[in-house]
Amino acid sequence: MSNFDRDLRKKLEEFGCTFVREGKGSHQIWHSPITNINFSVPLGTKSRHTVNAVLKQAGIKYRF
Repeated sequence: MSNFDRDLRKKLEEFGCTFVREGKGSHQIWHSPITNINFSVPLGTKSRHTVNAVLKQAGIKYRF
């Protein structure tokens, strides 16, 4: 099972999302210019489904 951290962050930055701050525990808060909302990004996730849910929150139509 692979770790999606690097690929997820690269895809978020590619679509203009920006890092806002560190969140609680092992999470970061990012902002999407597409949806104009802040959303939580878990660190170290190995779940493709979780990563795809983050992309959906960001308004990015891409799936791992």
